[in-house]
Amino acid sequence: MERFHKRNFAWAFLIIVVFFVLYYLVESKVINNYYQITLVSIMLNIIYATGLNLVLGIAGQFSLGHAGFIAIGAYSGAIFAKQFDNSFAGLLVGMLVGVIISIVVALIVGIPTLRLKGDYLAIATLGVAEIIRVIINNMRSITNGPAGISNIPTITEWHIVYVFLVLTTIFILNYVYSSAGRATFSIQQDEIASESMGVNVTKYKVLAFVLGAVTASIGGSLQATFLGIITPGEYTFNRSIDVLIIVVFGGIGSFTGTFLAAILLGLINLVLQDYGQLRMIIYALVLILIMVFRPGGLMGTNEFRFGSWATNLFSKRNKEAAK
Repeated sequence: MERFHKRNFAWAFLIIVVFFVLYYLVESKVINNYYQITLVSIMLNIIYATGLNLVLGIAGQFSLGHAGFIAIGAYSGAIFAKQFDNSFAGLLVGMLVGVIISIVVALIVGIPTLRLKGDYLAIATLGVAEIIRVIINNMRSITNGPAGISNIPTITEWHIVYVFLVLTTIFILNYVYSSAGRATFSIQQDEIASESMGVNVTKYKVLAFVLGAVTASIGGSLQATFLGIITPGEYTFNRSIDVLIIVVFGGIGSFTGTFLAAILLGLINLVLQDYGQLRMIIYALVLILIMVFRPGGLMGTNEFRFGSWATNLFSKRNKEAAK
């Protein structure tokens, strides 16, 4: 019952308001079908980056294997969506299977590799992502090999992605602010000191890695059933780097920064669509300039405490009214 306090009600109110604002913009065609693709891409990137921020910003583990878990979720969602003949149940079953596979893979990979640090861990997780992609490429009878899977039922719409965005964010943040999350954060601050205080370092590293894999898998399933086509080429090293850029750009350890960075980068990509080959050059220059002037990211390690701000504002007005 401690969770049902004024701050959470304020956040719930904000979530509902944002949903209805987006709903109005979509229904009034301000956000047309083309812009909806950008909207969904931004929300999916937030889901991916939130999970990676838990691994990188809270647990302090430099992982480059996110694309592999996105691929697992995407292929699982696509295969079961086709099996269930355009049914929402197919998406849910595929998502569940993808989550289970991702957990198993994350445990198999995480227990031995998360004892590594820094660059060694990054290389190990990158290798795992490539192994997953190669396996998908060669399982032709299930994944259709390099050609990928097409004609996937487009079950997912923007409001479904929004719901899962809210659920995954709440799930990750509840973990971060729990006792397990504080133990995980202590590892990022000083691993040796944490271990000396009785924190099971390997356990919490693996747990953070598993949760990051789960959110990536969920996002992958949503992406596959939104676009209707997937290929192994979408889940290369570059996909992991795209998610990493969002985390670093927003501020490592700041989930508010993750939201802001995903939105800003998504809008920059949209604006630069007309520049053709120059798009990536301009995009890179914008990133460089921002990181030069904000080396800690947009938010650093700060968070926007909307619940506390709204509660304080409400209390202040009540006191003024009482006078």
